[in-house]
Amino acid sequence: MLLSVVVYGAMFGWRYAAGFVGLIFFHEMGHYLTAKQRGLNVGLPTFIPFVGAWIQLKEQPHDAETEAYIGIAGPVLGTVAAFACYLLADGQSGLLLALAYAGFILNLFNLIPVSPLDGGRVLGIVSPKVWGVGLIALIGTFFIQPNPLIALIAIMALPQVWSAWTGKTQVPAGYYSVAPVVRYKYLAQYLLLVGFLGVMSATVHQQMATGL
Repeated sequence: MLLSVVVYGAMFGWRYAAGFVGLIFFHEMGHYLTAKQRGLNVGLPTFIPFVGAWIQLKEQPHDAETEAYIGIAGPVLGTVAAFACYLLADGQSGLLLALAYAGFILNLFNLIPVSPLDGGRVLGIVSPKVWGVGLIALIGTFFIQPNPLIALIAIMALPQVWSAWTGKTQVPAGYYSVAPVVRYKYLAQYLLLVGFLGVMSATVHQQMATGL
């Protein structure tokens, strides 16, 4: 974390760097706390500058519902942290508004429905075949905003998308056997969160473009 603050601070200033790393930390703690709650062996967040952060699950979820539960918790807590920055900015602080925007975009990007992103872990409970749509969205994002990290994620996602569409996913039997009402619950939560993040991202972008 400290290394990330130093690296980002050299480019954007230490206050923005500390806030940005803090937003990532909140996101990852959402995953960490829910994994702990479900009794999984999990390590604290690991940070790498320009890559982000992740938690190390030392044992994998036993079913798709647990994976979706842990997957959506990161964007939820990350969105709460970003919204707190937005409220504290109160139309006056350019720094907090910039952090809020970064937080909204970061969590929205993570909800692209392709594994290994959080959106893929959440919508995998609906159907792993959704990852194909997410891969297309990821490739589209790369063409809009070229970034080596996006390309790397797409390359990592390809084998999993192929496995999902060919029915050769390497998960225990019954992993995706979930009651329809549970699928609908996570789908509704996902759509509401994506909608909220989309609206807030556009709102904050407009405020910054017009000088608060």
